[in-house]
This record gives sequence, C-alpha cells and structure tokens, in this order.
Amino acid sequence: MGSLDERNPSLWVESFGPDRDRPALEGDLKADVAVVGGGITGLITAAMLTEAGARVVIVEAGRLASGVTGYTTAKVTALHGAIYSKLEKGAGAERARAYGEANLAGLAAIGDLVSRYGLDCEWESASAYTYTSEASYRDQIEAEAAAAQRAGLAAAVTDDTELPFEVVSAVRLDDQAQFHPRRFCLGLAAKLEERGVKIFELSRVIDVDDGSPARVKCATATVEADWVVLATHIPFLDRGLFFAKAFPSRSYALVWKPQSADAARRNGMYISVEAPTRSIRSTAGGHLIIGGQGHKVGAEPNTPACYEALVSWADENFGPGEATHQWSAQDYAAVDGLPFVGRQLPGSHVLVATGFAKWGMTNGAASASILSDLILERENPWADAFSSTRMGPAITSSEFYKENFDAVGRHLIGDRLKTLRPPAANSLAPGEGGICELDGDKVAAFRDDDGTIHAVSPVCRHVGCLVAFNPAERTWDCPCHGSRYTVDGKVIQGPAVHDLEPKAT
Repeated sequence: MGSLDERNPSLWVESFGPDRDRPALEGDLKADVAVVGGGITGLITAAMLTEAGARVVIVEAGRLASGVTGYTTAKVTALHGAIYSKLEKGAGAERARAYGEANLAGLAAIGDLVSRYGLDCEWESASAYTYTSEASYRDQIEAEAAAAQRAGLAAAVTDDTELPFEVVSAVRLDDQAQFHPRRFCLGLAAKLEERGVKIFELSRVIDVDDGSPARVKCATATVEADWVVLATHIPFLDRGLFFAKAFPSRSYALVWKPQSADAARRNGMYISVEAPTRSIRSTAGGHLIIGGQGHKVGAEPNTPACYEALVSWADENFGPGEATHQWSAQDYAAVDGLPFVGRQLPGSHVLVATGFAKWGMTNGAASASILSDLILERENPWADAFSSTRMGPAITSSEFYKENFDAVGRHLIGDRLKTLRPPAANSLAPGEGGICELDGDKVAAFRDDDGTIHAVSPVCRHVGCLVAFNPAERTWDCPCHGSRYTVDGKVIQGPAVHDLEPKAT
C-alpha cells in the first residue's frame, strides 16, 4: 500500500514516476499464488515463483513501489548498524549467523536480478560502514565487528573513511551495493508481465479467507489461489498478532547538494551507531542522501523540526548547500530483532513478511527466498530463524510488553483522557491539525492553506486508537500500530484497510 502523492515525495518517486497505469482488479481470477503488495518483497517473491513455473497474480492497493520501497535510502547491504552483537545477545549466535547469511543472500539475489534482466536501476558497488564519532562507542564498534565476523560477514574495523569529520572507529564491509529502488521494481515488474504475471494496481485487499484454496477479497473482485503472500509491510490481517510483535517508527531523509562539488560524492554508505542516527550515501547524480531523526509513529508533534535537524547537520558537516528533496518513511521492528517470515498461523496458506527494522532491501529479498521455498516445498536454511510463528523471545522480551503497554495504556486509553476537552476546530490556523471539537463532536480536523477545514473521525479503523496529526507530511498517523491516512481520511498505510469516516464541516 502506498501513494505517489505524498506531500514530500522522495528522490526515487520524483525522479521516476509511474511508468504506466496498470488496471484495477475487476472480476474473479484464479492463480497458484496471489501476492498482495507491489514493493520489493512482493515483486522478488513473484519473480522467484514465476521462474519456478508458478502462475502468479500481484495485487497492489496503490501504485507499485510507492510505499516504503519508494521511500527508502536504498542501501543494499547486510551491515545493519549494530544488529549482530544485539542478536547474539538476545537470540543467540546461531540465529545471528542465519540473519547474516540470509541478508548476504538477499544482496546477491537483487544483484542477480539486475544482471539477468538487464535492469537499469543505478546499481553500483559500495562499501558499507557502521561508524562512531565518539570514543565511548569504540568498544561497541569492535564488538559489532567481531559479532558480524562470527555471523559470516567479512567485516573489519577501521578508522579510515571518506567522511569530512572525525570518525573514531567503524565496521567496514566491502562489496555491498546501492541503487534506485523504483527503477529496479518497475523494471522487474515489466519483465514479470512479459512472463505472464498479472499485476493490478489501485486494488486494495480488505480480507483473505484462509482456506484451500484461499480467497483474496477486494471490494468488487476476488482472487482464488493455493497460496497468498502478504507483502504489505505489516500484515493487515490481525491473525498472528504481528501488529503486537512489531512496532512502527518513522525516520527522515533529504538530498543535500553542497555548494562544493568535492564535498558531495562519497563511495561508501554510512550509518552511525550513536543517536541521533545519521545515515549517509551518495546519489547517482553526485549528491548526498542524509537520513536519521527517527521516532515512534505519532509521538513527535513537531515533525518539521526533524527535517530542520538534518539540514543543520548536513550544513555543519558537508558545508553550505541546499536540500533538493526531503521525505520520511515508516518501518516496523520486531520485538526480538529478527523479521517474521512464513505462515501467519501454523498450517496456514497465508504467508507474511514483516519486521525489517529499516533494512528492507536485503531482508525483503531474503524473505522472498524463504517464502518461495516454503511454497515450492524446498528446504530453506534460514526459515527457522525467521519463523513467523516462533514464540520464545518474540513474546517474552521486555520490548514486547513495553511496546504493547505503550500502545494500549498510553494511547488507546491515555489519548482519550488528554482530549476530553479539545479546542474548537475554528481555532486552527492554516496548515494546523489536531483533535478538535466541531458541532459537539470530537473530530480530527485540519485547516488547509486556503482556510478550508477538513474533518474526519479521529478513531483509527484498526483497533480504535486516536490518530495524531503529522504537520510535516500533513497526514493522520496512528501512534498504536502505525496506520496512516490523508487529511481527508483515505488510508495511506496499514494495518488499517478502511478509510476514516468523514465529518460534515
């Protein structure tokens, strides 16, 4: 699910719009596999299954690669911050190694598709770095390098980087990559269509009957399939309770064009280990993508300040320049650090992939391998580590209880108490939004730049939390489980699948 009409389109969306309009699903179809979601996970899964001879249908609620895939920084790497030392401690060395192997295989799988299909997507090799500028983090860098090596990565410790500021220490991993994610996805989609894959856009799936066969239900059409893959970022079906086992956060990025050309081009991809996170890579045009400033969904009232912080940091560290693009993205992190990939419930023919923790390029490709192997009844070496039905740390970790208490106690109940006496909607200034009173009703109200007030129900259609206004994107974001809506209440991101109820103004 996604939109090409975000207020702040990413570089990838702005530079490569819709290649063509694909039809909405009308009438009933049958397939071996129905893939719900047209981002990187869904498209690579479809590619692997199609190449094995399966009949595949892809159903996308918005436009292909217009959701999280279109708003990434597009680093294709198995080096994910300080993940390996954390996984060793929490999940054990065996699962940490499985994570490393799976993501290296995901990198190779994307590169192989680029090569075999001749995809023009600005693919280029680059070294990845997890770095620190603070001496107090030196030990953490060394521990991460050692854990990454035990996980099968050819990682090394270095203090030699191209960055124009002091780096105390860094983990370096060579032979990684970066690319243009929409060019990759839309190019791959065209190749799949040549092989008979049917792709439908603007076709929101609202339910799935998990039977044999399963039935994928849109408003006016149905796809009947032996298997269904929910490649929707977070499963919109509540079966399996993935919304309670993976929690959402937003992060920010911008393209920085320094006045000095020498300050721009970097051959490496970088991410800091200390907070606030700073992510750095170059574009094919020689500019910089600077990312960071993450926060929980709906928890930051001044989201424009997140962009401002990145601009200030870029100016300070790379010299004066201008931000030519800015955008934000949303992702889910599993409570125990490992993605959930596999059946939504034991024995189910509905499969899921979620919890990529902002590393969806290689995790998405690794998930595609696990899911296609499951459907094709092939052994997969990482399926157990990523198992979507695993128990253990997934429901016993402190993060599980902390995040769910935050969702239910702080937001489902607490936000209602905080808005018992909301301000009047007519008190909003242009560009402002919030929970307000309108004709005796509590509403989510926004006043646009010409003074018109837009009002919708403030109750998220997922589990009933109150939405929060995001002023940078001018959207309604649910702080409980991450559903997002336009100011007029249209769903942008799930797990919600229904729009907010409009209110008369």
